[in-house]
Amino acid sequence: MSEKAHGTSEKPVQGNLKWNCSQDTADQICNFNRHYAEYAGYWDSTTFLKIMNAAQDTNGELMTFYDSVTGKPLFQAPVGRSWADFVAESRSHGWPSFRDEEVIWENVRCLPDGEAVSITGTHLGHNLPDGS
Repeated sequence: MSEKAHGTSEKPVQGNLKWNCSQDTADQICNFNRHYAEYAGYWDSTTFLKIMNAAQDTNGELMTFYDSVTGKPLFQAPVGRSWADFVAESRSHGWPSFRDEEVIWENVRCLPDGEAVSITGTHLGHNLPDGS
């Protein structure tokens, strides 16, 4: 992926990210990194699970995850599994984990080395198939 104005993207991540996520951490991982992610379990230090567990208890709807740079939708979950299964699988990996059917492919691509990126260059992680 070619370098752009702000690392691998044209601009930094948006301010005021959901779930009390660190803008500095997100910007480093999403725009200036090709091989790593936030430390395993970082998502447990955010308000994500508390807020989303409550929302799932209330309405059980699909949750959309957005590109932290552009705001484009990247994933919808859970699809083909329960919320509890999504959380359990994510915990086993150390961060939110998505299945192929949960990817919004018009906004995401997987590179030959397994790196997942948004179509605008945001690093999203790596495709680590687990047979699910």
